[in-house]
Amino acid sequence: MNRRMILYMPLQILKAVAVLMLLPALVSLFYQEKSVWAFLICAAATFAVAQILQWIIHPENKVIYAREGFVIVALAWVLMAVFGALPFVVSGEIPNFVDALFETMSGFTTTGSSILRDVTALSHGIAFWRSFTHWLGGMGILVFVMAITNMSDRPIHIMRAEMPGPIVGKLVPKAKNTAKILYLIYIGLTLAEWLTLKLGGMSAFEAAIHAFGSAGTGGFGVRPDSLTSYSPFLQWAVAVFMFLFGVNFNLYYLILAKKIGTALRSTELWTYVCIGVVSTAAITLNIRHLCGSFSEALRLSAFQVSSIATTTGFATADFNLWPDFSKTVLLILMLVGACAGSTAGGLKVSRVMILFKSIHREIMKTLHPRGVRVLRLEGKTLDEAVVSNTFGYFGLYALVLVVCFLLVSVDKFDLETSLTASVACFNNIGPAFGAAGPMSNYADFSVLSKLTLTLAMLLGRLEIFPVLLAVAPVTWTKK
Repeated sequence: MNRRMILYMPLQILKAVAVLMLLPALVSLFYQEKSVWAFLICAAATFAVAQILQWIIHPENKVIYAREGFVIVALAWVLMAVFGALPFVVSGEIPNFVDALFETMSGFTTTGSSILRDVTALSHGIAFWRSFTHWLGGMGILVFVMAITNMSDRPIHIMRAEMPGPIVGKLVPKAKNTAKILYLIYIGLTLAEWLTLKLGGMSAFEAAIHAFGSAGTGGFGVRPDSLTSYSPFLQWAVAVFMFLFGVNFNLYYLILAKKIGTALRSTELWTYVCIGVVSTAAITLNIRHLCGSFSEALRLSAFQVSSIATTTGFATADFNLWPDFSKTVLLILMLVGACAGSTAGGLKVSRVMILFKSIHREIMKTLHPRGVRVLRLEGKTLDEAVVSNTFGYFGLYALVLVVCFLLVSVDKFDLETSLTASVACFNNIGPAFGAAGPMSNYADFSVLSKLTLTLAMLLGRLEIFPVLLAVAPVTWTKK
Protein backbone atom coordinates (compact mmCIF):
# COMPACT_ATOMS: atom_id res chain seq x y z
CA MET A 1 0.00 0.00 0.00
CA ASN A 2 1.67 3.20 -1.18
CA ARG A 3 0.27 5.48 1.53
CA ARG A 4 2.35 8.50 0.56
CA MET A 5 1.00 8.45 -3.00
CA ILE A 6 -2.55 8.14 -1.65
CA LEU A 7 -2.05 11.48 0.10
CA TYR A 8 0.27 13.06 -2.47
CA MET A 9 -1.90 12.72 -5.57
CA PRO A 10 -5.10 14.29 -4.14
CA LEU A 11 -2.93 17.26 -3.14
CA GLN A 12 -1.79 17.50 -6.76
CA ILE A 13 -5.46 17.66 -7.73
CA LEU A 14 -6.04 20.41 -5.16
CA LYS A 15 -3.27 22.47 -6.77
CA ALA A 16 -4.98 22.05 -10.13
CA VAL A 17 -8.29 23.17 -8.60
CA ALA A 18 -6.55 26.22 -7.13
CA VAL A 19 -5.15 27.19 -10.54
CA LEU A 20 -8.53 26.65 -12.20
CA MET A 21 -10.12 29.06 -9.68
CA LEU A 22 -8.29 31.82 -11.52
CA LEU A 23 -10.67 31.43 -14.49
CA PRO A 24 -13.77 32.57 -12.55
CA ALA A 25 -11.54 35.22 -10.96
CA LEU A 26 -10.93 36.61 -14.45
CA VAL A 27 -14.68 36.52 -15.11
CA SER A 28 -15.30 38.46 -11.89
CA LEU A 29 -12.58 40.92 -12.85
CA PHE A 30 -14.14 41.41 -16.29
CA TYR A 31 -17.52 42.20 -14.73
CA GLN A 32 -15.84 44.27 -11.96
CA GLU A 33 -17.27 42.16 -9.14
CA LYS A 34 -16.04 41.86 -5.56
CA SER A 35 -16.05 38.06 -5.82
CA VAL A 36 -12.67 38.32 -7.59
CA TRP A 37 -11.05 38.63 -4.15
CA ALA A 38 -12.81 35.51 -2.88
CA PHE A 39 -11.36 33.49 -5.75
CA LEU A 40 -7.87 34.91 -5.37
CA ILE A 41 -7.84 34.28 -1.60
CA CYS A 42 -9.23 30.76 -1.94
CA ALA A 43 -6.91 29.89 -4.83
CA ALA A 44 -3.84 31.10 -2.92
CA ALA A 45 -4.85 29.33 0.30
CA THR A 46 -5.72 26.06 -1.47
CA PHE A 47 -2.48 26.02 -3.46
CA ALA A 48 -0.37 26.89 -0.40
CA VAL A 49 -1.91 24.18 1.78
CA ALA A 50 -1.50 21.56 -0.93
CA GLN A 51 2.09 22.55 -1.74
CA ILE A 52 3.24 22.57 1.88
CA LEU A 53 1.73 19.14 2.53
CA GLN A 54 3.34 17.81 -0.66
CA TRP A 55 6.75 19.01 0.50
CA ILE A 56 6.22 17.12 3.75
CA ILE A 57 4.96 13.90 2.14
CA HIS A 58 6.92 13.69 -1.16
CA PRO A 59 6.89 9.97 -2.06
CA GLU A 60 9.92 8.42 -3.77
CA ASN A 61 7.90 5.52 -5.17
CA LYS A 62 5.13 6.69 -7.53
CA VAL A 63 3.81 3.27 -8.50
CA ILE A 64 0.17 2.70 -7.65
CA TYR A 65 -2.08 -0.33 -8.01
CA ALA A 66 -5.85 -0.76 -8.23
CA ARG A 67 -6.38 -0.41 -4.51
CA GLU A 68 -4.46 2.85 -4.29
CA GLY A 69 -6.24 4.14 -7.40
CA PHE A 70 -9.68 3.74 -5.87
CA VAL A 71 -8.69 5.39 -2.59
CA ILE A 72 -6.90 8.27 -4.36
CA VAL A 73 -9.97 9.05 -6.45
CA ALA A 74 -12.33 8.99 -3.46
CA LEU A 75 -10.09 11.21 -1.32
CA ALA A 76 -9.41 13.63 -4.18
CA TRP A 77 -13.12 14.14 -4.86
CA VAL A 78 -13.86 14.85 -1.20
CA LEU A 79 -11.05 17.42 -1.01
CA MET A 80 -12.17 18.99 -4.31
CA ALA A 81 -15.67 19.51 -2.96
CA VAL A 82 -14.50 20.88 0.39
CA PHE A 83 -12.00 23.39 -1.04
CA GLY A 84 -14.17 24.09 -4.08
CA ALA A 85 -16.92 25.26 -1.72
CA LEU A 86 -14.72 27.96 -0.18
CA PRO A 87 -15.33 30.66 -2.85
CA PHE A 88 -19.09 30.43 -2.20
CA VAL A 89 -18.54 30.91 1.54
CA VAL A 90 -15.79 33.55 1.38
CA SER A 91 -17.73 35.63 -1.16
CA GLY A 92 -20.79 35.46 1.12
CA GLU A 93 -23.04 34.31 -1.73
CA ILE A 94 -23.64 30.95 -0.01
CA PRO A 95 -22.52 31.71 3.56
CA ASN A 96 -23.57 28.35 5.07
CA PHE A 97 -20.79 25.80 4.53
CA VAL A 98 -23.13 22.78 4.38
CA ASP A 99 -25.14 24.52 1.64
CA ALA A 100 -21.93 25.48 -0.18
CA LEU A 101 -20.64 21.90 0.09
CA PHE A 102 -23.96 20.57 -1.27
CA GLU A 103 -23.80 23.01 -4.20
CA THR A 104 -20.15 22.24 -4.95
CA MET A 105 -20.54 18.46 -4.73
CA SER A 106 -23.60 18.81 -6.96
CA GLY A 107 -21.41 20.71 -9.41
CA PHE A 108 -18.39 18.41 -9.50
CA THR A 109 -20.52 15.25 -9.62
CA THR A 110 -22.59 16.86 -12.42
CA THR A 111 -25.78 16.37 -10.43
CA GLY A 112 -27.30 19.84 -10.76
CA SER A 113 -29.32 19.78 -7.53
CA SER A 114 -29.29 23.22 -5.93
CA ILE A 115 -30.10 24.90 -2.64
CA LEU A 116 -30.34 28.33 -4.30
CA ARG A 117 -33.76 29.95 -4.31
CA ASP A 118 -32.72 32.69 -6.72
CA VAL A 119 -29.87 31.81 -9.07
CA THR A 120 -30.04 35.26 -10.67
CA ALA A 121 -28.66 36.77 -7.45
CA LEU A 122 -25.26 35.15 -8.07
CA SER A 123 -22.39 37.24 -9.40
CA HIS A 124 -21.04 36.30 -12.82
CA GLY A 125 -17.83 34.90 -11.34
CA ILE A 126 -19.60 32.66 -8.83
CA ALA A 127 -22.13 31.53 -11.46
CA PHE A 128 -19.23 30.68 -13.79
CA TRP A 129 -17.41 28.66 -11.11
CA ARG A 130 -20.66 26.89 -10.19
CA SER A 131 -21.16 25.69 -13.77
CA PHE A 132 -17.47 25.19 -14.53
CA THR A 133 -17.39 22.50 -11.84
CA HIS A 134 -19.80 20.55 -14.08
CA TRP A 135 -17.34 20.64 -16.94
CA LEU A 136 -14.43 19.59 -14.73
CA GLY A 137 -16.34 16.76 -13.10
CA GLY A 138 -17.95 15.48 -16.30
CA MET A 139 -14.93 13.75 -17.78
CA GLY A 140 -13.14 13.60 -14.43
CA ILE A 141 -10.65 16.09 -13.06
CA LEU A 142 -8.11 13.38 -12.24
CA VAL A 143 -8.25 12.29 -15.87
CA PHE A 144 -7.75 15.95 -16.83
CA VAL A 145 -4.69 16.37 -14.61
CA MET A 146 -3.38 13.00 -15.78
CA ALA A 147 -3.65 14.22 -19.38
CA ILE A 148 -1.42 17.24 -18.78
CA THR A 149 1.02 15.93 -16.14
CA ASN A 150 2.89 12.80 -15.11
CA MET A 151 0.98 12.17 -11.90
CA SER A 152 2.02 8.58 -11.39
CA ASP A 153 3.06 5.31 -12.89
CA ARG A 154 0.25 3.01 -14.02
CA PRO A 155 -2.37 5.77 -14.40
CA ILE A 156 -4.90 3.31 -15.86
CA HIS A 157 -5.96 2.55 -12.27
CA ILE A 158 -7.01 6.21 -11.91
CA MET A 159 -9.06 6.06 -15.09
CA ARG A 160 -10.81 2.86 -14.04
CA ALA A 161 -11.72 4.33 -10.67
CA GLU A 162 -12.98 7.68 -12.01
CA MET A 163 -14.49 6.90 -15.41
CA PRO A 164 -18.09 5.64 -15.26
CA GLY A 165 -19.17 2.27 -16.62
CA PRO A 166 -18.64 -1.46 -16.05
CA ILE A 167 -15.56 -1.65 -18.31
CA VAL A 168 -12.90 1.02 -18.80
CA GLY A 169 -10.04 0.41 -21.21
CA LYS A 170 -7.38 2.32 -23.11
CA LEU A 171 -7.98 3.72 -26.59
CA VAL A 172 -4.24 3.72 -27.25
CA PRO A 173 -1.36 1.87 -25.52
CA LYS A 174 -0.63 4.65 -23.01
CA ALA A 175 -3.35 5.66 -20.54
CA LYS A 176 -2.07 9.24 -20.52
CA ASN A 177 -2.57 9.50 -24.27
CA THR A 178 -6.05 8.04 -23.88
CA ALA A 179 -6.85 10.79 -21.38
CA LYS A 180 -5.59 13.43 -23.83
CA ILE A 181 -7.72 12.04 -26.66
CA LEU A 182 -10.83 11.94 -24.47
CA TYR A 183 -10.34 15.53 -23.33
CA LEU A 184 -9.68 16.81 -26.85
CA ILE A 185 -12.98 15.26 -27.97
CA TYR A 186 -14.66 16.70 -24.88
CA ILE A 187 -13.29 20.19 -25.53
CA GLY A 188 -14.21 20.01 -29.21
CA LEU A 189 -17.84 19.11 -28.51
CA THR A 190 -18.07 21.79 -25.81
CA LEU A 191 -16.78 24.48 -28.18
CA ALA A 192 -19.19 23.29 -30.89
CA GLU A 193 -22.12 23.68 -28.51
CA TRP A 194 -20.92 27.07 -27.26
CA LEU A 195 -20.72 28.36 -30.83
CA THR A 196 -24.15 26.94 -31.71
CA LEU A 197 -25.78 28.56 -28.67
CA LYS A 198 -23.96 31.84 -29.32
CA LEU A 199 -25.22 31.90 -32.92
CA GLY A 200 -28.68 31.01 -31.62
CA GLY A 201 -28.94 34.20 -29.60
CA MET A 202 -27.38 33.49 -26.20
CA SER A 203 -24.74 35.84 -24.83
CA ALA A 204 -21.19 34.48 -24.69
CA PHE A 205 -21.53 34.06 -20.92
CA GLU A 206 -24.88 32.23 -21.08
CA ALA A 207 -23.62 30.01 -23.90
CA ALA A 208 -20.59 29.04 -21.80
CA ILE A 209 -22.74 28.24 -18.75
CA HIS A 210 -25.09 26.00 -20.72
CA ALA A 211 -22.28 24.38 -22.69
CA PHE A 212 -20.57 23.47 -19.40
CA GLY A 213 -23.85 22.09 -18.08
CA SER A 214 -24.57 20.04 -21.21
CA ALA A 215 -21.02 18.74 -21.62
CA GLY A 216 -20.74 17.61 -18.03
CA THR A 217 -24.42 16.55 -18.07
CA GLY A 218 -24.87 18.74 -15.00
CA GLY A 219 -27.73 21.19 -15.37
CA PHE A 220 -26.80 24.42 -13.58
CA GLY A 221 -28.14 27.46 -15.45
CA VAL A 222 -28.56 31.19 -15.01
CA ARG A 223 -32.35 31.47 -14.96
CA PRO A 224 -34.81 30.17 -12.35
CA ASP A 225 -36.86 28.42 -15.06
CA SER A 226 -33.80 26.65 -16.51
CA LEU A 227 -34.24 26.82 -20.32
CA THR A 228 -38.01 27.35 -20.39
CA SER A 229 -37.79 30.99 -21.49
CA TYR A 230 -35.25 30.38 -24.27
CA SER A 231 -36.23 30.00 -27.92
CA PRO A 232 -37.29 26.64 -29.41
CA PHE A 233 -34.09 26.60 -31.50
CA LEU A 234 -31.91 26.87 -28.40
CA GLN A 235 -33.94 24.19 -26.62
CA TRP A 236 -33.51 21.80 -29.56
CA ALA A 237 -29.80 22.61 -29.76
CA VAL A 238 -29.22 21.85 -26.08
CA ALA A 239 -31.33 18.67 -26.35
CA VAL A 240 -29.19 17.39 -29.23
CA PHE A 241 -25.90 18.16 -27.49
CA MET A 242 -27.06 16.60 -24.22
CA PHE A 243 -27.85 13.43 -26.16
CA LEU A 244 -24.43 13.52 -27.85
CA PHE A 245 -22.65 13.83 -24.51
CA GLY A 246 -24.53 10.73 -23.35
CA VAL A 247 -22.79 8.63 -26.03
CA ASN A 248 -19.71 6.56 -25.19
CA PHE A 249 -16.71 8.76 -26.05
CA ASN A 250 -14.84 5.73 -27.37
CA LEU A 251 -17.23 5.80 -30.34
CA TYR A 252 -16.22 9.37 -31.16
CA TYR A 253 -12.60 8.23 -31.19
CA LEU A 254 -13.48 5.42 -33.59
CA ILE A 255 -15.22 7.92 -35.87
CA LEU A 256 -12.17 10.22 -35.82
CA ALA A 257 -10.01 7.19 -36.58
CA LYS A 258 -12.21 6.59 -39.65
CA LYS A 259 -13.72 3.43 -38.17
CA ILE A 260 -17.26 4.68 -38.60
CA GLY A 261 -18.65 1.22 -39.37
CA THR A 262 -17.26 -0.16 -36.11
CA ALA A 263 -18.75 2.74 -34.15
CA LEU A 264 -22.17 2.35 -35.76
CA ARG A 265 -22.25 -1.36 -34.93
CA SER A 266 -22.30 -0.56 -31.20
CA THR A 267 -25.29 -2.33 -29.65
CA GLU A 268 -25.16 -0.04 -26.62
CA LEU A 269 -25.43 3.00 -28.90
CA TRP A 270 -28.50 1.68 -30.71
CA THR A 271 -30.11 0.57 -27.45
CA TYR A 272 -29.54 4.09 -26.11
CA VAL A 273 -31.05 5.62 -29.26
CA CYS A 274 -34.05 3.27 -29.15
CA ILE A 275 -34.71 4.09 -25.49
CA GLY A 276 -34.64 7.80 -26.33
CA VAL A 277 -36.92 7.50 -29.37
CA VAL A 278 -39.49 5.24 -27.71
CA SER A 279 -39.57 7.35 -24.52
CA THR A 280 -39.97 10.58 -26.51
CA ALA A 281 -42.81 9.11 -28.58
CA ALA A 282 -44.61 7.78 -25.50
CA ILE A 283 -44.41 11.06 -23.57
CA THR A 284 -45.31 13.14 -26.63
CA LEU A 285 -48.57 11.22 -27.05
CA ASN A 286 -49.24 11.39 -23.31
CA ILE A 287 -48.82 15.18 -22.95
CA ARG A 288 -50.22 16.18 -26.36
CA HIS A 289 -53.45 17.47 -24.78
CA LEU A 290 -51.46 19.76 -22.45
CA CYS A 291 -49.64 21.52 -25.31
CA GLY A 292 -50.72 23.97 -27.96
CA SER A 293 -49.46 21.81 -30.82
CA PHE A 294 -47.91 18.44 -31.63
CA SER A 295 -44.58 20.12 -32.40
CA GLU A 296 -44.52 21.72 -28.95
CA ALA A 297 -45.32 18.39 -27.28
CA LEU A 298 -42.55 16.72 -29.29
CA ARG A 299 -40.02 19.43 -28.38
CA LEU A 300 -40.85 19.35 -24.66
CA SER A 301 -40.79 15.56 -24.46
CA ALA A 302 -37.61 15.19 -26.55
CA PHE A 303 -35.81 17.78 -24.44
CA GLN A 304 -36.86 16.23 -21.15
CA VAL A 305 -36.06 12.69 -22.26
CA SER A 306 -32.60 13.82 -23.40
CA SER A 307 -32.08 15.77 -20.16
CA ILE A 308 -33.18 12.98 -17.81
CA ALA A 309 -31.67 10.05 -19.73
CA THR A 310 -28.29 11.80 -19.77
CA THR A 311 -28.82 12.87 -16.13
CA THR A 312 -28.27 16.51 -17.08
CA GLY A 313 -31.30 18.02 -15.36
CA PHE A 314 -32.09 21.02 -17.55
CA ALA A 315 -35.81 21.67 -17.97
CA THR A 316 -38.10 23.38 -20.46
CA ALA A 317 -41.29 22.52 -18.59
CA ASP A 318 -42.44 21.66 -15.10
CA PHE A 319 -42.74 17.91 -15.61
CA ASN A 320 -44.11 17.75 -12.07
CA LEU A 321 -47.43 18.69 -13.69
CA TRP A 322 -47.31 15.98 -16.37
CA PRO A 323 -49.48 12.82 -16.19
CA ASP A 324 -48.26 9.94 -14.02
CA PHE A 325 -47.39 7.84 -17.07
CA SER A 326 -44.91 10.45 -18.33
CA LYS A 327 -43.42 10.88 -14.87
CA THR A 328 -43.00 7.10 -14.60
CA VAL A 329 -41.15 6.99 -17.91
CA LEU A 330 -38.85 9.77 -16.67
CA LEU A 331 -38.26 7.90 -13.40
CA ILE A 332 -37.17 4.81 -15.34
CA LEU A 333 -34.84 6.97 -17.43
CA MET A 334 -33.40 8.40 -14.20
CA LEU A 335 -32.41 4.90 -13.15
CA VAL A 336 -31.06 3.67 -16.49
CA GLY A 337 -28.99 6.71 -17.49
CA ALA A 338 -26.95 6.88 -20.71
CA CYS A 339 -23.95 5.02 -22.14
CA ALA A 340 -20.89 3.85 -20.27
CA GLY A 341 -17.85 5.98 -21.06
CA SER A 342 -19.97 9.12 -21.35
CA THR A 343 -20.27 12.01 -18.90
CA ALA A 344 -23.75 10.86 -17.81
CA GLY A 345 -24.74 9.16 -14.57
CA GLY A 346 -27.27 6.44 -13.77
CA LEU A 347 -26.81 2.67 -13.95
CA LYS A 348 -25.62 2.92 -17.60
CA VAL A 349 -27.24 1.27 -20.61
CA SER A 350 -24.50 -1.37 -20.86
CA ARG A 351 -25.14 -2.57 -17.30
CA VAL A 352 -28.85 -2.86 -17.97
CA MET A 353 -28.05 -4.82 -21.14
CA ILE A 354 -25.80 -7.18 -19.18
CA LEU A 355 -28.57 -7.64 -16.62
CA PHE A 356 -31.16 -8.61 -19.25
CA LYS A 357 -28.72 -10.85 -21.10
CA SER A 358 -27.92 -12.63 -17.83
CA ILE A 359 -31.60 -13.09 -17.04
CA HIS A 360 -32.17 -14.53 -20.50
CA ARG A 361 -29.23 -16.91 -20.05
CA GLU A 362 -30.61 -18.15 -16.73
CA ILE A 363 -34.01 -18.78 -18.30
CA MET A 364 -32.39 -20.74 -21.15
CA LYS A 365 -30.32 -22.71 -18.63
CA THR A 366 -33.52 -23.74 -16.90
CA LEU A 367 -34.98 -24.94 -20.19
CA HIS A 368 -31.75 -26.54 -21.44
CA PRO A 369 -29.60 -27.46 -18.39
CA ARG A 370 -26.84 -29.05 -20.48
CA GLY A 371 -26.47 -26.14 -22.87
CA VAL A 372 -23.44 -23.86 -22.68
CA ARG A 373 -24.27 -20.21 -23.25
CA VAL A 374 -21.75 -17.39 -23.36
CA LEU A 375 -22.73 -13.75 -22.83
CA ARG A 376 -21.57 -11.35 -25.51
CA LEU A 377 -21.61 -7.55 -25.63
CA GLU A 378 -20.39 -5.40 -28.52
CA GLY A 379 -19.33 -8.55 -30.34
CA LYS A 380 -17.02 -9.67 -27.53
CA THR A 381 -17.38 -12.42 -24.95
CA LEU A 382 -18.11 -11.03 -21.51
CA ASP A 383 -15.81 -12.19 -18.75
CA GLU A 384 -17.73 -13.79 -15.91
CA ALA A 385 -15.98 -11.42 -13.53
CA VAL A 386 -17.64 -8.47 -15.33
CA VAL A 387 -21.05 -10.16 -15.04
CA SER A 388 -20.45 -10.87 -11.35
CA ASN A 389 -19.32 -7.27 -10.72
CA THR A 390 -22.40 -5.98 -12.52
CA PHE A 391 -24.73 -7.94 -10.25
CA GLY A 392 -22.70 -6.87 -7.24
CA TYR A 393 -23.09 -3.26 -8.31
CA PHE A 394 -26.85 -3.68 -8.70
CA GLY A 395 -27.04 -5.03 -5.15
CA LEU A 396 -24.99 -2.18 -3.69
CA TYR A 397 -26.92 0.32 -5.78
CA ALA A 398 -30.23 -0.85 -4.32
CA LEU A 399 -28.84 -0.89 -0.77
CA VAL A 400 -27.40 2.64 -0.96
CA LEU A 401 -30.62 3.96 -2.50
CA VAL A 402 -32.74 2.42 0.28
CA VAL A 403 -30.50 3.83 3.05
CA CYS A 404 -30.49 7.27 1.43
CA PHE A 405 -34.29 7.18 1.05
CA LEU A 406 -34.75 6.22 4.72
CA LEU A 407 -32.52 9.07 5.95
CA VAL A 408 -34.15 11.67 3.72
CA SER A 409 -37.64 10.51 4.74
CA VAL A 410 -36.90 11.76 8.28
CA ASP A 411 -37.56 15.26 6.88
CA LYS A 412 -41.27 14.39 6.60
CA PHE A 413 -41.59 15.36 2.97
CA ASP A 414 -44.10 13.32 1.01
CA LEU A 415 -43.07 9.90 -0.29
CA GLU A 416 -42.68 11.11 -3.88
CA THR A 417 -40.31 13.90 -2.88
CA SER A 418 -38.13 11.79 -0.58
CA LEU A 419 -37.82 8.86 -2.98
CA THR A 420 -37.23 10.83 -6.17
CA ALA A 421 -34.84 13.26 -4.46
CA SER A 422 -32.75 10.26 -3.39
CA VAL A 423 -32.88 8.82 -6.90
CA ALA A 424 -32.10 12.19 -8.49
CA CYS A 425 -29.03 12.85 -6.32
CA PHE A 426 -27.70 9.28 -6.34
CA ASN A 427 -28.02 9.10 -10.14
CA ASN A 428 -26.58 12.63 -10.53
CA ILE A 429 -29.70 14.01 -12.21
CA GLY A 430 -30.65 17.07 -10.14
CA PRO A 431 -34.37 17.82 -10.30
CA ALA A 432 -36.79 15.28 -8.86
CA PHE A 433 -40.55 15.28 -8.35
CA GLY A 434 -42.68 16.90 -5.66
CA ALA A 435 -41.02 19.57 -3.52
CA ALA A 436 -37.69 18.97 -5.33
CA GLY A 437 -39.14 19.39 -8.82
CA PRO A 438 -37.53 21.16 -11.79
CA MET A 439 -38.86 24.58 -10.78
CA SER A 440 -38.02 24.06 -7.08
CA ASN A 441 -34.83 23.48 -5.08
CA TYR A 442 -33.37 21.64 -2.08
CA ALA A 443 -33.15 24.66 0.22
CA ASP A 444 -35.84 23.41 2.63
CA PHE A 445 -34.17 20.05 3.26
CA SER A 446 -32.57 19.59 6.68
CA VAL A 447 -28.83 19.49 7.32
CA LEU A 448 -29.03 15.70 7.71
CA SER A 449 -30.76 15.32 4.34
CA LYS A 450 -28.36 17.70 2.61
CA LEU A 451 -25.33 15.79 3.93
CA THR A 452 -26.97 12.47 3.03
CA LEU A 453 -27.72 13.64 -0.49
CA THR A 454 -24.23 15.13 -0.81
CA LEU A 455 -22.74 11.73 -0.02
CA ALA A 456 -25.23 10.09 -2.39
CA MET A 457 -24.01 12.35 -5.21
CA LEU A 458 -20.42 11.28 -4.57
CA LEU A 459 -21.33 7.60 -4.37
CA GLY A 460 -23.30 7.88 -7.60
CA ARG A 461 -20.59 9.72 -9.54
CA LEU A 462 -17.79 7.38 -8.47
CA GLU A 463 -20.09 4.35 -8.69
CA ILE A 464 -19.88 3.38 -5.01
CA PHE A 465 -16.77 1.19 -4.92
CA PRO A 466 -14.03 3.87 -4.57
CA VAL A 467 -15.78 5.45 -1.60
CA LEU A 468 -16.50 2.12 0.09
CA LEU A 469 -12.94 0.91 -0.44
CA ALA A 470 -11.56 4.15 0.97
CA VAL A 471 -13.36 3.61 4.30
CA ALA A 472 -13.08 -0.19 4.47
CA PRO A 473 -10.50 -1.34 7.08
CA VAL A 474 -9.38 -4.21 4.84
CA THR A 475 -8.15 -1.70 2.26
CA TRP A 476 -5.56 -0.35 4.66
CA THR A 477 -4.08 -3.68 5.75
CA LYS A 478 -0.61 -4.55 4.53
CA LYS A 479 -1.72 -7.69 2.69
